[in-house]
Amino acid sequence: MKTICIIPARGGSKRLSQKNIRLLGNFPLIAHSILYAKANSDIIDEIYVSTDDSEIKKTALQFGAKVIDRPTSISGDFEPTVSALKHVLESIEKDVENVILLQATNPFRPKNLLKEGFEIYQNGEFDSLFTVTRNHQKFGKIAGNKFIPFNYEIGQRSQDLEPLFFENGLLYITKVSLILKDIIISEDAFPFEVNHIFAQVDIDTLEDLDYAKYLFQKK
Repeated sequence: MKTICIIPARGGSKRLSQKNIRLLGNFPLIAHSILYAKANSDIIDEIYVSTDDSEIKKTALQFGAKVIDRPTSISGDFEPTVSALKHVLESIEKDVENVILLQATNPFRPKNLLKEGFEIYQNGEFDSLFTVTRNHQKFGKIAGNKFIPFNYEIGQRSQDLEPLFFENGLLYITKVSLILKDIIISEDAFPFEVNHIFAQVDIDTLEDLDYAKYLFQKK
């Protein structure tokens, strides 16, 4: 049973036009995820990019991925990612068991992330796995011109906060059977904790890209 990687990459970004093929270092943004998948060929059998954009398609093919043309009907701003994954699976005639989702907007990942995550996923017999990072900020909401703390009490030290985590987007592993039911993260998914500076990189704006370029030069 195969394990494939799918990288969704629409062309219609509003806040940062053509972000998926903007240069980050020496490579287009999407190439970083393709190259990461290729470096894990012992786990990943095939790499697919799902896109509705001709330039992204050209770039993906150049770096060795296979491309599935995404229909306009599932390429809108509010279309969930699972639609693209499901379309890829329905478009290929392969006996696939696992899907590894790499988001092009998260270009940096620790070298052994996939190896460690996939080992947990297999050995624990989970139906899905996703990466999370611990948050150390003090959150609250504003109501009636009053700040209402959410995860702390005024005066409480940051190091004493109850641990909260956020979905960082670095890695998702899911059974095909779930995706065909329009699910990526199940209720029983394993939350794989990754506390790494790369978890702070999710490119959606020019400022995000500038920060990624800074890290690329440093790291």
